[in-house]
Amino acid sequence: MISVGILGGTGYTGKKLIQFCSAHPFVKDFEVYANTTANENLSSLFPDLEGMIEDKKVLSVKSVSFDHDLYFITLPHGEALNYVPALISKGKKVIDLGGDYRLDFEELYLQWYKIEHSSSYLLKSKVYGLADFDKSEYTDVQLVANPGCYPTAVLLSLLPIVKNLGDEILSVSCAAYSGTSGAGKSPKAEYLMSEMDGNVKAYNINSHRHEPEILQTLYKNGFHSPFAFTTHLLPVAVGIYATSFIHLKSNVDEAKLQKFFKQAYVDSPFVRIRNTPPELKWVLNSNFCDINVSVKEKKVVVTAAIDNLVKGAAGQAIQNMNKLYGWDESLGLLQKEAQHAALA
Repeated sequence: MISVGILGGTGYTGKKLIQFCSAHPFVKDFEVYANTTANENLSSLFPDLEGMIEDKKVLSVKSVSFDHDLYFITLPHGEALNYVPALISKGKKVIDLGGDYRLDFEELYLQWYKIEHSSSYLLKSKVYGLADFDKSEYTDVQLVANPGCYPTAVLLSLLPIVKNLGDEILSVSCAAYSGTSGAGKSPKAEYLMSEMDGNVKAYNINSHRHEPEILQTLYKNGFHSPFAFTTHLLPVAVGIYATSFIHLKSNVDEAKLQKFFKQAYVDSPFVRIRNTPPELKWVLNSNFCDINVSVKEKKVVVTAAIDNLVKGAAGQAIQNMNKLYGWDESLGLLQKEAQHAALA
């Protein structure tokens, strides 16, 4: 049994973490820390959860206790740097759901995040926790960088092809779409319902911070071809849909590709290989990633759908927690239908 601290725990992702920790059989207790919502009760922040979670007062993130065993950090980019080094020095385990430790080189943070990384020595010792693809044990690991939502969907779509047909790839282009919750809970005019209803738009073209994160993992697995990544906003609150186009040098058999995907995820309870392109509604409020592979001669199209707040954030973080402690990685995530409904 472990004690958990959730830093930044009153946003969309924090709410999911609270629900998962409340239901997890090996989490004995947890505390929630935040900035602007400190001293408020969880029942007032999340009235829909009354009776499903223990009501408690939100603590100030400025006075984080070192009494917990594991810490989830869901703070804005750059803020985890203020807490992670001290937690690691105290021997604590940390899962950072932001981008502060995902990249391997501090120079990339200057280029893509416009920040100077103040604890770059931790970048080499962290584990990049793409839980469904990397099945290595987390023995003696203290820091896990939880992947971003777009990278989770895109990498799970591409890695089986890259690992098996890397030298055959001419180019990869990915068009990915997100619900507006991916921008967080802070109010922004461009994400208002009156702006997004009936609307779709591309954003951060050639400049999205998840691109170097995606390429970093692809390169490590043998990718060395041109890559394009374009993100879009959908008029929905939750979800990620990614369509990846892979051009090959030679024709490939669809059954062969299907075999690569099934072999890659044979031990993952959360990746479902579909016979038809997935729909977003199939994965909402779940930790599943649904993938379909379609082939026509030298062209491969892979479609993938995830819930950005669960598989793309809190759910994968719970997977990583389970792996850190050597528990079944589906513990607390493959729940009965009624428990899934509670996460809606």
